[in-house]
Amino acid sequence: MPWEIDIVSRQSAHPVNTDLLQTAVAAVLQQEQLCSAIISISIVDNSEIHRINLQYLQHDYPTDVISFQLGFDDSDSALTDCDSDTPLAAGAAIEGEIIASAEMAAQMAPSGHWSADAELALYVVHGLLHLCRYDDLTPTDRSLMKSREILAMNSLGFHPTYAEDQPDNCMA
Repeated sequence: MPWEIDIVSRQSAHPVNTDLLQTAVAAVLQQEQLCSAIISISIVDNSEIHRINLQYLQHDYPTDVISFQLGFDDSDSALTDCDSDTPLAAGAAIEGEIIASAEMAAQMAPSGHWSADAELALYVVHGLLHLCRYDDLTPTDRSLMKSREILAMNSLGFHPTYAEDQPDNCMA
């Protein structure tokens, strides 16, 4: 499949398993049936993601992941009569940027009972699903997005569990 995946770490406090992140992106792109994708991933620290969150989203706090959709083209898609089991971006070509905090992943991993690598992979999966037009603003949308996250993470050998009272991708 014609995918371009570029990963750069712009922080030095936490090692980044780029092979795992490449595998995670490929798993989501296959799962979501994209025809092509150009994905840029920047791994940063909390201060950098805080700055980006404030500058672009007017949120004055660090976060786990931010994604920016740069292009979405589903005009060549043969899937016009989609049912609920069809991925939202099936057949589309996407271009986007994902910015994830390795520092946040290291901080949050213990609460998920897994490694910082797994937590960071979850952030990348979550950001990529946003680029595939999934959202997590309503309970229904959040449930669908979590099911897609779980499917992708399970394919990587990770088994996330979610606290029922958490509003987003916070782990139990």
